[in-house]
Amino acid sequence: MTLASLFAAHRIRVSRLSALAVALVLAVSGSAWDRTFTDAVLFMIGVVLAGAATVGRLWCSLYIAGYKDGTLITVGPYSVSRNPLYFFSALGAVGVGFATETITFVIVFALWFWLFYPAVMDAEERKLLELHGTRFSEYCRRVPRFFPKWPLLVEPESYAVRPDRFRSHLFDALWFVWALGLLEVLEALHKYKLLPTLLTWY
Repeated sequence: MTLASLFAAHRIRVSRLSALAVALVLAVSGSAWDRTFTDAVLFMIGVVLAGAATVGRLWCSLYIAGYKDGTLITVGPYSVSRNPLYFFSALGAVGVGFATETITFVIVFALWFWLFYPAVMDAEERKLLELHGTRFSEYCRRVPRFFPKWPLLVEPESYAVRPDRFRSHLFDALWFVWALGLLEVLEALHKYKLLPTLLTWY
């Protein structure tokens, strides 16, 4: 079993442990561009990307909550990408990387997605192929796997939403916002010398 397939099998647990490890590193880290115009630009890019990712994940959850495996969703965000939830998650992770006011963590988070999430998408698409057969094969021929192709967008006039399932997805969609808040708290703790700065990143 490869590292990527192992990650695919235990994605949520590994992701949470990785997020905790990164938070601990950031707790004792600082930006080489602190208190410069560059750090403000990097943070604003991060806010824009994390905001877009949050809205995108909410959009995906509206369509997928309660339908993920039993129904092949091909409208809304799923009409432009087969994996829009992961696309917006990658966008948010890169946004959080920018919000650290470094380029280092942008690269780290982008590499994390590039190395591990293709295996997750492989596993999920194999399952969908087993469930939906030729319908899913045709969908794959028409819609790109990851990066959205916006001219393909199709949205119905109405859509049945399952409020209880959607509500449970809201907290998952907001973690990028919480990550930005955590970064601001850590920056304040460093400013008031309540946390040491042992590492400096560009």
